Amino acid sequence: MDTISIAPADPERADKLAHYLLRAVNKANRKYHLFADGDTVLVAVSGGKDSMTLLDLLRRRQATARERYRLIAAHIHSDYYCGRTVPEEWLQAWCAAHGIPLVIESVSVAQDIAQMRKSHCFRCAWVRRKALFDLADRLGCNVIAFAHHADDIAETVLLNLFYNARLAWMAPRVSFFGGKITVIRPLALVEERDIPPFVQASGFPIAGEPCPSALEGRRLLIKRFLRELESDHHRVKRSIFAAMRRLGQGEKQPSLELDMDR
Repeated sequence: MDTISIAPADPERADKLAHYLLRAVNKANRKYHLFADGDTVLVAVSGGKDSMTLLDLLRRRQATARERYRLIAAHIHSDYYCGRTVPEEWLQAWCAAHGIPLVIESVSVAQDIAQMRKSHCFRCAWVRRKALFDLADRLGCNVIAFAHHADDIAETVLLNLFYNARLAWMAPRVSFFGGKITVIRPLALVEERDIPPFVQASGFPIAGEPCPSALEGRRLLIKRFLRELESDHHRVKRSIFAAMRRLGQGEKQPSLELDMDR
């Protein structure tokens, strides 16, 4: 592990982009009160571009944040291929270098998925989410942070509307089990297009092929639909987000869609 390089590819650019992204994170915190003194935050880290961005931003934020919180990184290792990620050995080295405890849990989903004709993503996400909640309870974490960004939220609203006849979203903050555990989404106001430049500048060695289930299905169709809409009106996602806030869904109706592989 000593031979693994974790140095940013372009440290100066990574710092500048992190500053920009943290403005959105802090804005989300002001609106939704995501962090509080004494929180122990379990960060769901698949190793993909979104979760690595989230983990790095939260550890950068610790240095200047008004709230004092502790971070624990959680990586759920699955027997089902889950797309482009950093190598586990590199993730271990990166977390060790930045003083962030990393816990790796293994789950089995391949056999279940092989017997299913559809909804592979839902089953995989459900198993991973359960493992994360169990892990948070075992480690005494009162907060779980997911890396869902503004695009994920807008897509989920449309998925629920078109296919479930239900207005529901992935709220930036949702409490479970009577408030024992709170799920937060600090990247809720970050657009997906702003993440790859930061990942590149940070030198995160993300590799592999996309998850096969992500190359087809309803979410991909909605993603393309949103992209087409935004070619004419670039504030579409913001409008969806604002509409859901006005409806006051928030904590009342946690979403059916919890796609955690980011």
